[in-house]
Amino acid sequence: MRLDKFLKVSRLIKRRTVANEACDAGRVLVNGKTAKASLNVKNGDILEIQFGNKSVKAEILDVKDTAKKDEAKELFRYL
Repeated sequence: MRLDKFLKVSRLIKRRTVANEACDAGRVLVNGKTAKASLNVKNGDILEIQFGNKSVKAEILDVKDTAKKDEAKELFRYL
């Protein structure tokens, strides 16, 4: 699944356009490398997202095309 879509489905970032902008600005790292929005992510990948001066690190546990709000938390775990 594309990185921008995973960020939206997992609700780490609320909108796909915002996820795209974060990737374009170089604020999203996958496994320690700057990632483009089109990068395919898989289970076990480590995401790091910079929100201003705060950073969020999470591991992908599951990749689904859609998820309800309460299921979205099960797609990743914070590190």
